[in-house]
Amino acid sequence: MQIEVEIFTVNKRFPLTISRGTTTQTTNVWVKISDDGIEGWGEASPFSIGNYPQSTEIIKDALQKVAPVLQAYSPLQRQQVEQILTTAKVPSAAKAALDVAMHDWLGKRIGLPLWQLWGLDRNAIAPTSVTIGINSTAGAKARVRDWLEFLDVRVFKIKLGSPEGIDADQKMLMAVREEAPTQELYVDANGGWNLADAIYMCNWLADLGVKYVEQPLAQGQEQSLAELKMRSPLPIFVDESCFTSADIPQLANIIDGINIKLMKSGGLSEAMRMVNTARANRLQVMFGCYSDSALLNTAAAQLAPLADYLDLDSHLNLIDDPFTGAFIQAGKIIPNDLPGLGVQRSASAT
Repeated sequence: MQIEVEIFTVNKRFPLTISRGTTTQTTNVWVKISDDGIEGWGEASPFSIGNYPQSTEIIKDALQKVAPVLQAYSPLQRQQVEQILTTAKVPSAAKAALDVAMHDWLGKRIGLPLWQLWGLDRNAIAPTSVTIGINSTAGAKARVRDWLEFLDVRVFKIKLGSPEGIDADQKMLMAVREEAPTQELYVDANGGWNLADAIYMCNWLADLGVKYVEQPLAQGQEQSLAELKMRSPLPIFVDESCFTSADIPQLANIIDGINIKLMKSGGLSEAMRMVNTARANRLQVMFGCYSDSALLNTAAAQLAPLADYLDLDSHLNLIDDPFTGAFIQAGKIIPNDLPGLGVQRSASAT
């Protein structure tokens, strides 16, 4: 197979602030593989967790370095390709772009969308949340109104863990609830709380009907999750603390669920393994995203029927997404009937 790597930049409609900083745009990597007259597409978006940064340059360089080695292989040889990428210590985002592209190629070769190839039920897809970043009370209310103006929002995910402390978190949460009295609420602290604040906030949020709390403690503080789980009335999900299926068994007794992201997992193949491992350990599952375009979120949507919760909203916050794919219906992100991922170039990008 031949591999082509292209860089593209996307800009956010609304800047997103979390406990670790603010982003307004990202430069992602578009991967195209071709073989037997068929082209498969994948994407990688940069992210950084702890001592594991994956910048656009790191991802691009890794893909360009491994591309000549993969020319001897077919997209049908995913197991062998995965072994090569693992041995070469290719970053997970680069692995994901290639894995997604090979899946897209396979679906196009067979003539079926991936969700149908896997025998999944699109009617089982849960609504996707849309994100309200850390903000002032007035700013949070404005963001809620902005979302509601152009989308049928059923769920809001609120980023807490403000540098100004839990008092600011509480005021912002209440501001969102005032503007969205009927929508379901999720909370993601992105590791911005200490244990005492996390215990307090989980109890306070439970009284307000919040559904779950994601990554309340920072990566590296997993030893405190057992006490938090024991004292929290809300389910505890982890994101930054869980990259692949290998991370799940040691977390299983101290959490309630995991957030699977294609950039962390290394692609759809490992995402499927994570779902199965989580279910075997009686954990709930959600799918999330970074600053991903419609290409990656459509890829994740192919597995959406297997998730309890979805947070695949990043492409909905882009003003210049070069791709179209899954569509929004009744607050749900639904993969279409086109073969493979079902992703095409947007009209403005062609």
